[in-house]
Amino acid sequence: MSEQTEPLSSQEIQDTADLPDLPDLPEGWLAVQSMDLDAQGVARKPDGKVVFIDGALPFEWVSANTHRKKNNWEQASLTDIHRESSQRVRPGCPHFGLHGGSCGGCKMQHLDTRAQVAVKQRALEDNLWHLGKVKAETILRPIEGPAWGYRYRARLAVRHVIKKGTVLVGFHERKSRYVADMEVCPVLPPHVSAMLMPLRGLIADMDARDTCPQIELACGDHVTALVLRHLEPLSADDIARLRAFAAQHQVQWWLQAKGPDTVKLLDEDSEPLSYALPDFGITMPFKPTDFTQVNPHINRVLVSRALRLLDVQKHERVIDWFCGLGNFTLPLATQGREVLGIEGSEALVARSRENYQSNQALRQEGQALATTDFVARNLFEMTPAMLIADGVADKWLVDPPREGAFALAKALADIEQARQGAEDAPPLPEGAEHWSPPKRIVYVSCNPATLARDAGLLVHLAGYRCVAAGMVNMFPHTAHVESMAVFERA
Repeated sequence: MSEQTEPLSSQEIQDTADLPDLPDLPEGWLAVQSMDLDAQGVARKPDGKVVFIDGALPFEWVSANTHRKKNNWEQASLTDIHRESSQRVRPGCPHFGLHGGSCGGCKMQHLDTRAQVAVKQRALEDNLWHLGKVKAETILRPIEGPAWGYRYRARLAVRHVIKKGTVLVGFHERKSRYVADMEVCPVLPPHVSAMLMPLRGLIADMDARDTCPQIELACGDHVTALVLRHLEPLSADDIARLRAFAAQHQVQWWLQAKGPDTVKLLDEDSEPLSYALPDFGITMPFKPTDFTQVNPHINRVLVSRALRLLDVQKHERVIDWFCGLGNFTLPLATQGREVLGIEGSEALVARSRENYQSNQALRQEGQALATTDFVARNLFEMTPAMLIADGVADKWLVDPPREGAFALAKALADIEQARQGAEDAPPLPEGAEHWSPPKRIVYVSCNPATLARDAGLLVHLAGYRCVAAGMVNMFPHTAHVESMAVFERA
């Protein structure tokens, strides 16, 4: 279910059939038995119809107001709690809630953080089994970090509300296109949260207050960058106001006149953005509009665990699929013999090469990075022939976007099926006789559904076992599930 809710799939309806028997409750009460990934409590009426309840938690007895009905499910909002869950907590943000005008950035602040992790771990396991028919041999301990002040990347909407005589800066309201009236945001770093009201004042004083719809935040280890989207050229007075704000709050302004490729520093002599991966002696420069992980605390642990699970040896060649700026590629280059990073964007490939060269130049004698190359390729159109052309690799690291790595997994499965002589398998491409699949794959996912789909291909058609899987709490208080799975040749 999403905020633009669609009818349940047949699989989802079947999943709800396993809910436990209902207690005998007064008429109109509902017993909440689980939670979905939109942080809605899941209950069932006496007639078997499933009800998704905003604001309700597992094991609570509640009353709810139904606002959408379908043949076999309903969507409702919490009105009363008759028996409260022991896992219900006071939200840490004054703007969180179900009320009109509440911020839509977080969905789980009313649930204890340990219970949030359990819900997400269950979601990962359920997706692997129900969608991919895969069960991990080992469940990895969840990766957790700070629950507050973790969000180093954010896109803040800006709106001059003439009727209220104020400027709003923040996330959108819950299930609304309007900007929430936010004074603080505890999931942002404290110095950024404290900057929300001054930012509102800054925009209100600008000549361009009606033509600046967005401020994008990017925090590095030492620099806080703000990207101002402006639809019209800025006046000299507005430029002066931005510089004064930057000096007062120790931030770096970037300006974006049109698309992402127009982003430029306001003052070119500013310190570059970067983050460190200290376990590997790597420093990653980046631009504020580049994709980097939102949570740097978790990212450091994530990279270290992924490489530990991949267990690359000095003689091995590794491919990093969907390599981005080299977040995994450069650490891999401290361990293997040769690394290939493959990414869909030519611009990101160029940036990856720059990051590799700058880190290579900083390495001490005897600690040089392994030979590493980067290539651009549409990874959503992979074929067996393309896979074989990239050469034999002992290990793979796969870190796709939400769409997953279906074409990559399918190409691997097609080769295996052709070798086994399956009737409907495509013919083996030229060079297949000298090519062998990787012995181990570590797959980092930001969508458990596409991970499960791809895991089904790897396990049932490509000749792998899912030896381990675990959840990564990259986004506390939200319904976002990041995870990791390890596959080995069967």
